[in-house]
Amino acid sequence: MFLIVLGVIIFIAINVVIKTNPVAAKFAGAGRLLALVFILLGISSACIKQIDAGEIGVKKLFGSIQNDVLGSGLHFINPLLDVTKLDVKTQNYTMSGINDEGNKAGDDAIRVLTSDGLEVTIDLTVLYRVVGADAPKLLRETGEDYRDKIVRPITRTKIRDNAVYYQAVDLFGSKRDEFQQRIYKSIEDDFKKRGLMLEQLLVRNITLPNSVKASIESKINAEQDAKKMEFVLLKEKQEAERKRVEAQGIADYQKIINTGLTDQQLQYEQIKAMKELALSANAKVVVMGKGNTPLIIDGKQ
Repeated sequence: MFLIVLGVIIFIAINVVIKTNPVAAKFAGAGRLLALVFILLGISSACIKQIDAGEIGVKKLFGSIQNDVLGSGLHFINPLLDVTKLDVKTQNYTMSGINDEGNKAGDDAIRVLTSDGLEVTIDLTVLYRVVGADAPKLLRETGEDYRDKIVRPITRTKIRDNAVYYQAVDLFGSKRDEFQQRIYKSIEDDFKKRGLMLEQLLVRNITLPNSVKASIESKINAEQDAKKMEFVLLKEKQEAERKRVEAQGIADYQKIINTGLTDQQLQYEQIKAMKELALSANAKVVVMGKGNTPLIIDGKQ
């Protein structure tokens, strides 16, 4: 468009100069040719639009947004059209309490009140993209600054609206996934109405008040102590069972011995031992006592 305007200006300027200065008439042909070249270049450049990969082009004619969009590649269009390029690749918007980590400078974490009246700080990343077919509607109703008008405020509002249904401990523990799915669904619906697609919602961190942290730590320590005591009691129970089985075995053994050994059996075993001793080559001394069992002493030094 600039080259077209420049060519028209040159053409008008040449005609004015010729009227005021007839001497310059000999340069009029070259001037008009130059103006024509600029006009033709302007028209050709205005008719050809290149849309890069991952982008779409939204056409405007005198401020009116057209409903059809241009995909990636080269396009021949009306030179009077103005094309606005939009990124349709996956984009992210991070709200974090750590400086320079999020899209906004400084502490940009989301602070919410839970059902038990405690303040919880949430760090969040939103993954989204522009829906190509709805891009004209997005530009018409919101504009190019949709991140600040839609993504950021809707996300923060929906998180605060849904956090009131949970206790602080639940957000940090067992119901964290449920909370994340709930806010995902509510944000997804609002994004769709405006031409955006929510791809994923990442709850990066949930920071609880110090008092809640202390109570959680105490609870965890108590649970660990209880599990440790259960292990000790189980071990002691197993040891007691082992001793009981061992004692029962000894008692059974003694019972078998007492019922199976008679005086005759013991005398027979004694005779066998004496016989083996008497047949050995070693010298022996036999000392007879008052009892039935003699004492045998080896007399070999």
